[in-house]
Amino acid sequence: MQAASTSPRHAELLERAYAYALEHGLADLSLRPLAAAIGSSPRVLLFLFGSKDGLVRALLARARADELDFLQSVGHQDDLTAVVRATWQWLVDERHRPLLTLWLEAYSRSLTEAGGPWAGFATQTVDDWLALLASAQPRRRRQSKAGATERSLALAVLRGALIDLLATGDIARNTAAIEAHLRCP
Repeated sequence: MQAASTSPRHAELLERAYAYALEHGLADLSLRPLAAAIGSSPRVLLFLFGSKDGLVRALLARARADELDFLQSVGHQDDLTAVVRATWQWLVDERHRPLLTLWLEAYSRSLTEAGGPWAGFATQTVDDWLALLASAQPRRRRQSKAGATERSLALAVLRGALIDLLATGDIARNTAAIEAHLRCP
């Protein structure tokens, strides 16, 4: 039986496990080393999260919550160019690098492992980001095919630049690419 997700111990261990995942990733996650690192035991983690998959799902939800916090903070602008620039500034901030690396890992796993804890993660994140970009478009543009294409292109450019940034650390080159895209009619 899984303990209530609102218990203080559940919340505490989720935050500790999340910090661990940000530092170490999820690819080789093993309950025993994780439990030792966060001051728990594998049995407690299984009790609180139901299974290792349940813990991974909780960690992905926690990472998504950080992403959604950002999306909600920037999503009230009525200018797609401004939202793309604000998003890029958030993406290049070194403080977000562990979250973005974790995001890329989860995104990739979601594409290669259709089931399990990764299921639907990639689709959810695409939907989240497209919703942010749509909110920055005027209503008529948002509801048009051209508007859908415009925000899909903006997302593709942001995601491509992000993946390149995570691989190379080259902020200047990728920022120049984002700016060149924004100058295109």
